[in-house]
Amino acid sequence: MTPSSCDLPLARQSIMTLTTGPVDAYPEVLRALSRTVLYDYDPAFQHFYENVCLKLQKALETKTVPVILQGEPVLGLQAVAASFFNKADIVLNLVSGAYGDGFGEWVRPHCGELLELRTPFNEVIDVEKVRQMLASRPDISVVSICHHDTPSGTINPVAAIGQAVREHGALFVVDAVSSFAGMDIMPEPCCVDMFVTGPNKCMGCPPGLTILGVSERAWKKMHANPTAPRDSVLSILDWEHAWKAGQPFPYTPSVSEINALDAGLDRYLEEGPQAVWARHDLTARACRAGIKAAGLEIWAAHDSIASPTTTVVRLPQTVTDTDVLEVARRRYGVIFSIGRGETKGRVIRIGHMGPTAQPIYAVAGLAALCGALGELGVDVDAGAACAAALSVIRQ
Repeated sequence: MTPSSCDLPLARQSIMTLTTGPVDAYPEVLRALSRTVLYDYDPAFQHFYENVCLKLQKALETKTVPVILQGEPVLGLQAVAASFFNKADIVLNLVSGAYGDGFGEWVRPHCGELLELRTPFNEVIDVEKVRQMLASRPDISVVSICHHDTPSGTINPVAAIGQAVREHGALFVVDAVSSFAGMDIMPEPCCVDMFVTGPNKCMGCPPGLTILGVSERAWKKMHANPTAPRDSVLSILDWEHAWKAGQPFPYTPSVSEINALDAGLDRYLEEGPQAVWARHDLTARACRAGIKAAGLEIWAAHDSIASPTTTVVRLPQTVTDTDVLEVARRRYGVIFSIGRGETKGRVIRIGHMGPTAQPIYAVAGLAALCGALGELGVDVDAGAACAAALSVIRQ
């Protein structure tokens, strides 16, 4: 009896990871993980750490030096909830997906009042409705949003919303965890005060760090916040000056993860942000074209709001998401993601992030998804799917 791929030792498996994170890491990043683990108070490491932070500043195009927190971005989002908000804040949380919804629950215990503006999870936030909400509640002091909610695969118009928030005089918090480095999203052009991201998605690094772009207004707010944590893993203030060589770290940084981030930044900056964004976009467009040609539907209400880093596919009601994952992995060696929250059980998510943001991965993903659905009795046209994707790629 032949064992399934899930029964084989990891070293014997050949797996293509087309998930929404963790994603596969670039070869340069994997090599960097094998560098010597330096003592954090070694002057060589402290100067190296400073250089990595300055590279981050270049990548984010910010006036202030970004902060690195030593934990994957869930730590960063909870740290922002604890450090940035206080009981004087009236917060407007904009919800278009599971992660935007969840951020509101982290903020609620720390703020004075939490307001929500929600949209169906296959749509995006309407800028005019944001303006109307701000006009009706002039006491709103902070607005928060998830730019790209991967369970929905949609992209919110953060630049336009940020302009409305700035005109209102409020501060703006953006979760860009699964969008930064995969598309044109930068903190300052979008009037963002607290920009939360990480290297474990579109930068092709392993999970383990949070990156924060913090405006001068945000630093001022946190310094004035009497409840902002200090001497805590959730403290952002403790890391304000840690980027400078010679300054102490609040606690031991993740040295190997910093090595990986350094390599990821070098690759991103050397390839050029515009080129990186373009291949993410081409891969996603090819994938969406193939999905439609196969006779399937994307979750997003229309292409104009669909993400260039994740394609979310509606599943036929005759199959389960777990069955699709099992067959795709066992027969084709391909791993996808399933939905979360409202989309759980209803979709398959195909990631186009970092190393897999190459058009050939769209073709491979389509072949595996259509093959799995076909084995489960769904009438899909794999040939048409791959042909449509290749047509987009050749254009």
